[in-house]
Amino acid sequence: MPGRVSSVEETLSASVPKIFDQVQNSTANHQKNIVALHKLHLDAAGFTEPVHNGRSIKLTGERMFEERFKDILCRAAAVKKGTSQGDRIVKFVGAYTKYINERAAEVKKEDGEDDDDDETTASRFVEKVLAFLLIGFEAKDKVARYRCVHFLAEMVAHLGEISEKLYTELRTALFERVHDKETFVRVQAVIALSKLCGSEDPSDVEEGEPTALEILLETLSCDPAADVRRAALLNIPLSSATLDAVLARTRDTDTIMRKLVYSAILAQHCFVSDGSAMGLVHPRVLTISQREFIIRNGLGDREPAVRQAAALLLSKWVDVARGDVKNEEGKTAKDDVLALLSLFDLTESTVAEDALLSVLDRRRDISDHVEFKDAYWANLTPEQAFFARVFVDHCIAIKDAEKLDASIPVVTALAYHIQAAYNAYQEDLEVAEQERVIRGDPTEEEEEARIDKEFVIGEMLKVAVNLDYADEIGRRKMFQLVRDMISQEALPESLVARCLDVLRILSPNERDLIRVVVEVVHELRDVSDEEEALPADDGETNSGETPMTTRMAPKGPKPSEDMSSEERARMDAIDLRCLSLCIGMLERVNGTFEENSTLEGILGELIIPAVKRKELALREKGLICLGLCCLIARRMALNSFQLFLGQIQTAPEVLKIRVLQIVFDILMVHENDFLNEGDARKRIVEFFLHVLEIEESDKVQALLCIGLAKLVLAGMICDDKVLQSLVAAYLAPDTIDNQEVRQCLAYFFPVYCYSSAVNQRRMQRLFIGLFETLAPETRNVDEAQDMVGPAQIAAMFVDWTDPQKAIEVQDQPTDETIHIDLASDIARALFDDKMIKEDKKVLYQVLGRLYLPDKVDDDKIRTLKLLLHNLNSRRPIRDTAAKNALAKFDAAISKRYAEQLESFSEEDYRQLEYLKDLFEFLDDIIPLDDGEEVDIPRTRARKRCDFC
Repeated sequence: MPGRVSSVEETLSASVPKIFDQVQNSTANHQKNIVALHKLHLDAAGFTEPVHNGRSIKLTGERMFEERFKDILCRAAAVKKGTSQGDRIVKFVGAYTKYINERAAEVKKEDGEDDDDDETTASRFVEKVLAFLLIGFEAKDKVARYRCVHFLAEMVAHLGEISEKLYTELRTALFERVHDKETFVRVQAVIALSKLCGSEDPSDVEEGEPTALEILLETLSCDPAADVRRAALLNIPLSSATLDAVLARTRDTDTIMRKLVYSAILAQHCFVSDGSAMGLVHPRVLTISQREFIIRNGLGDREPAVRQAAALLLSKWVDVARGDVKNEEGKTAKDDVLALLSLFDLTESTVAEDALLSVLDRRRDISDHVEFKDAYWANLTPEQAFFARVFVDHCIAIKDAEKLDASIPVVTALAYHIQAAYNAYQEDLEVAEQERVIRGDPTEEEEEARIDKEFVIGEMLKVAVNLDYADEIGRRKMFQLVRDMISQEALPESLVARCLDVLRILSPNERDLIRVVVEVVHELRDVSDEEEALPADDGETNSGETPMTTRMAPKGPKPSEDMSSEERARMDAIDLRCLSLCIGMLERVNGTFEENSTLEGILGELIIPAVKRKELALREKGLICLGLCCLIARRMALNSFQLFLGQIQTAPEVLKIRVLQIVFDILMVHENDFLNEGDARKRIVEFFLHVLEIEESDKVQALLCIGLAKLVLAGMICDDKVLQSLVAAYLAPDTIDNQEVRQCLAYFFPVYCYSSAVNQRRMQRLFIGLFETLAPETRNVDEAQDMVGPAQIAAMFVDWTDPQKAIEVQDQPTDETIHIDLASDIARALFDDKMIKEDKKVLYQVLGRLYLPDKVDDDKIRTLKLLLHNLNSRRPIRDTAAKNALAKFDAAISKRYAEQLESFSEEDYRQLEYLKDLFEFLDDIIPLDDGEEVDIPRTRARKRCDFC
């Protein structure tokens, strides 16, 4: 027997290393060597020794093979990441594990054994190797940990049957490696865990313990390394439980990650692997919100590579949108596009339009063969109307006049189609009104059908804006149609603006547009039952004039006290419609109020009375109309401005938002009348800051911040108090949940500071005052609130005032000495013995982050040097980190500006008259015996800082 043992051991010692020596050089010989290694394994397994008087056997050969195999693994575990030889060995081990388990299963099947508990040579080998690799999971050497986890990641999909104890140990070890400090280790752990989680039974997981899937989802969302998140994305099983987390990665910070969601996940899994059924991310399986989320994020991404991947996905969606009926006879590419559009909500967002434009840009096979013949316009569905309108816009955008002429109908034909659709819509409304009396409120299907018909008419009106109105007959027909539509109370609110757009195109000038709308308003408000229409002159209308009907002067509405409640309600509804018409008209007028005297009538008869009404809807639209009038009437703006300010203080939130929008628009248009130097500007600024201070509504706070930021950015307001209040609003703990405020100001401050050296200089002057006010606030917030610390506040100001980031403005040189002056401000602040030591430490650390330019005025650098010298002597600091920061900054100053400081003498400097204030400041400082270590009792501060 010893001879047999020696023979087996010699065979394994010679053959196994030889096999691994071959497989490390090329993957081409792997299959041959897998078979050879398996033969060696079986031969060795056949060598056993009887023990316990023959009652059992000792698997001597298997143990020898396992030891030899583990020896090879030990050697491979020392090979660094990226070495091709090590990677080939890992692949070979994974392939060998798969092979021996498959062979073991075949043998069991041939022998007719169904008992899963029977041990086999393969199962014993796998368990021994796994147990050995798990030891390497805890190795101190990162390369060893990486290789052990890498081996497991290759093997885990082919483990076969393993004991429950080993499975638990394996799962626990992978949970730990998923949080390994090394990125490449975590990558392999995620891959291994992704393959393992499919066999996990959630019912076997103890209460409170996370499942493997939950760990993977957390890693996918939260791991700081993009490589790890990428591994999780590509390997995590795609299911209804993981879909939302996968789609959320379309907003990942890593560009490649976002691109992979579209190219590797969404595009590759439209169908199941065998193509027999729609997959989980097929556009027909996804919800509307998911489809819009995917397309909005993809086409709106800042990186071209991601936008291209999203466009390719849309191209694929066009081909698969009809699902199982793709091969239906008689269907064209146009039908594919319509099928895709049916998967989006066409009325609520612009996602469908962006998607369709992307398809038309990328799929020339579709855009080059689109035709809209006369029959197409006769009975439009929402998808057909939308397709036609977007295609017309696309042709105009790319300036393809030939394709545009072939796509749109003549004016007269489109006018008849719009009229037919609107007549059908009115008939349906009348039928619905009659049925509502009998059955009650309409069903959801009936309401959707009504909305669809409104949408179709609106899309045709959008197409009408782009028609060629050289045909006078068609122009007259379209004009009369649109005028009649806005004259009817039944016209939906959503179509008013569309009709006015067409009317503006058809009107030769603004005065004519205003006259037509004012006529319609008078007609709607005329309560007389009969109206005699006198025909106009029977001469032909000139091409520059609009056709019109001369009507008798309206009698006007009855006084409200003479109306019944039903009449009053009807008049209120008519007034709302008239106000909507006026709003739409005024939004499309650019001339002054004085140039359009026709507006005087509706101002006194309709707009002013509406402003005085108590009903919120009427007052809101009345104020909007008045605000729009003020934009084109300077004198009216001056007279009405106080009225709007009064509404801000007393109105409910909805009205307050509208009025604030009006006020900021007036200030932007009439800047010189309100925001010139003087008491008027001061009162306006103080009013806004007071409202911002006391306002509790998140939406109103956001609107105030946006409006003030626009005025400051435009240079219309330059008050330091406004900047101080905006900084306080940005950092205050009670705005942490107001994302609109945070997002607006997070964009505003960098843009404001980097756009001008003057703005950076202003922020530099404000830094110390703001820091001294905000730093105590950070320590006195409630436990339930959160606020950035003093170090983050200081870091933001250092970044905002960095002269290297300022853009060059014509006729305005960059100011590179801003940080030198900021250092002087910080040095002066550090003399304050009332500032607590934590805040001083922050300011000391800030000094090392300041930019030191090549050229500095002698007086500035000498002043800074003098301040630092006195700071060291009169306020010595005991904190080691702060002391080192100050010493390092002082040394940097001395080295960089050695020539300017070489002949510097404090005695000579004292003789300069303009530095008298500096030396008075320094001479008033009394040295402290205990350095800067002064603690001030902390008091509870308010949630928001008051700079007003």
